[in-house]
Formats: sequence, C-alpha cells, structure tokens
Amino acid sequence: MFSTWDELEKVQPLAAKTLKNSLLKNRVAHAYLFEGESGLGKKEVSLLFAKSLFCLEIIDGKNPCEQCSNCRRINSLSHPDVHFLEPDGQSIKKEQIKALQQEFSKSGVESKKKLYTIVHANKMTVNAANSLLKFLEEPNAQTTAILITEQIQQIIPTILSRCQVVSFKPYSFNELQEKLILDGISPTQAPLLANLTNDPLEANRLNNDDWFAQARKIVLKLYEVLGKGSLFAMVELQEDWYNHFKEKNQLDLGLDLLLFIYKDLLSIQIGKNIQLIYPERKAQFERDVIHLSPVILANKMAAILEAKRKLHGNMNPQLLMEQLVLKLQGGSTFV
Repeated sequence: MFSTWDELEKVQPLAAKTLKNSLLKNRVAHAYLFEGESGLGKKEVSLLFAKSLFCLEIIDGKNPCEQCSNCRRINSLSHPDVHFLEPDGQSIKKEQIKALQQEFSKSGVESKKKLYTIVHANKMTVNAANSLLKFLEEPNAQTTAILITEQIQQIIPTILSRCQVVSFKPYSFNELQEKLILDGISPTQAPLLANLTNDPLEANRLNNDDWFAQARKIVLKLYEVLGKGSLFAMVELQEDWYNHFKEKNQLDLGLDLLLFIYKDLLSIQIGKNIQLIYPERKAQFERDVIHLSPVILANKMAAILEAKRKLHGNMNPQLLMEQLVLKLQGGSTFV
C-alpha cells in the first residue's frame, strides 16, 4: 500500500503530481475518475487521498501520518465519512446509488467532509449511472467522489465530463520489479513475475501459489535433463510435466517459463547486460552457453514459440511436448 505521495510518484508520476498538487493548493475537485489497467493501485491511491484529506496530523501539507485515529479507521474501511461502493454481483445497482445519495445529503459525522469511492464504476447500470448524475451535477462543496474504472470507454459521457480524469499508466519492467521487491517478493523471483504479468496483484498471487512454485521447478528440471539426452527428457515429461501441466492455460504458462530460460541464455551469449529472469541460475547458464551459438539459441526459442502457436491450434499436448523436446535437443525449429 502507498503510504506517501513520494512512493506513488516513483511508479505513477503524473497521477501523483495531479493529486498531490490539488491537496497542496487546496483545490480538491468534487469528482475524480481514476482510470487504468487492473493492478495499478487505483484503490490504494483512493485510500491515500482519503487519508490526506482526513488526517489529523498531516505531514508536509500532503502526507498522512498513518497513526491518528482517522488514518487507522480509513485503512480498516471503518471511517464513518469515508465510503467505498463496489458491485453487488455483476453490477452496481440503482438501489446502491440511492443509499449513497442518502449519505450525500447528511452532514459528515465528525466533520463537514465526506468522501466516496465507487470501484468498477463502469459496471453501474444505466439507472444507477443516471442516479449518480444528480450528485455530480450539484456537488456539495465538502464532498469528494472518486470513481475507479479499468474501462473508461464504458463510462457514460455525462459522468465523464463531470470528473477530473486521472490516468494510471502500466508499470515499466523495472518499476514493477522494484514494487514487487518492496511488497516482499524475493529478488530471485521478482524478475520472473515481472516478465509474466504487469499486474502486481497477479504477481503476488502467483508468488503465493504452490502450483506455480512447483511449475517453476519442473520447467528448470526439464531444461537440465535436456542436456542429458532425449530419453531422460521423455521420462521427465511422463513423471512430472504431464501430471502438473494438465490444462491448456497451464501448459501455455509452462512454455513461457521454458522460453525465459533460453532468453536468459541468449542474453548471456550476446553479452547483453540485463536483469536475468532466473538470476540464481546465472553460473549454470554461463557454463551451458559455452556450448551454444546465438543461432542455435534463437532456433530453440523459435521452437518454443511455434509450440505455443500449435497449442492454441488445438494440437495434442502430449505429442506437442514430445516434438518440442526433440527439437530442443537438435536446436532446430518446427517444420
């Protein structure tokens, strides 16, 4: 969770600057629309903004203290003047907005200020969206609304025109990797997760997934036995691979994990100074790459990519993997 605007500025500089300036200049808009992909921390930022508005011991005019009663209650979603509204089932219904409007009409319980966050605002029904318009058209000076969406094109124009849009940009690889490490993911695991997804929430889910941890081990083991001969690789497929990668999406992920090994090998081979995806295997990869040329490594990567294409073309997964193992042994591509 972001606890200061400086932390947010490292990964979302434009969003941080817009919101921080509105606080410092005391020009808080009556309605904001936070838009961007899943996992970029939009809900976290709405909490940070709420704390910055309600904190009893604000630091430097913008950062919440995180210790006062207001900060603690906002973090636990129990502050009486800070409300979060999320879809009831598949949508946000008119009745939910009506209940929220009743809160709009009341004075703040502990001050005149009130703040509401509507998560997945694009999921409002037409009636719900029309009900919300009255508040947006006649805002209370002490009331702030934050709408959050991953699909800005689904927000009706009449609502969009009444909000200050704050866009959240996808993380760069380095930004995401740094965030994952700050979240407690090991520096060994962070590069792999940052290559698999741009969503920190998904990365954290994978990091805590026993199936994924085992998948990583099986892929690395398959790579190791490929160096011993095709017979060893075929045995590994029977003993571990087929039992673990049962679904198409699982096999697709397994092929990605395998592809990343050869990507690391090629980076070492051509002397490209980048963060390895499997940094703990650097010494082993440096030994292995002595026996491989860039052309052979490129062919192996092409073989894996072709296997992914054939997987989505509904090729038999077992036959696909057996063919791939033979191609990886020979260093050529599919024909």
